Amino acid sequence: MEAARGKILLIDDDPFFLKILSDSFQETGFTVITASDGVEGVKAYIENTPDVVISDLIMPRMGGVSTCMEISRRAADNEPVIILLTSMFHGAPHEHEIPEMGAKIHIPKSTKALDIVIIVEQLLARKRQQRLTQ
Repeated sequence: MEAARGKILLIDDDPFFLKILSDSFQETGFTVITASDGVEGVKAYIENTPDVVISDLIMPRMGGVSTCMEISRRAADNEPVIILLTSMFHGAPHEHEIPEMGAKIHIPKSTKALDIVIIVEQLLARKRQQRLTQ
């Protein structure tokens, strides 16, 4: 199942939110790795090389911007889909042409967990399609 759906790294210092999001991804067949701050998140990325990284913006020790930028730097040409998730963003999820604050995708934390799963599925499908056309 892991090969079909992929690995997701969730980085958030809110244990309740982390559990809700983790459960939603696991229920739809993804392998989920979690970390409670950016330092743990970078370490988990190195150890697991996930397909998607979803990071909170405000966290202790290392914030989301630094976390996303460090993961992107370490990934080099094999960059995962990197998403910044925070309560500071309002409105609809937004995609940027070039990364802003370390991520191309910004999703408000108020977005329903299942909707985040659907967005990730679409982003992964698009990334697979882009690889096939290159």
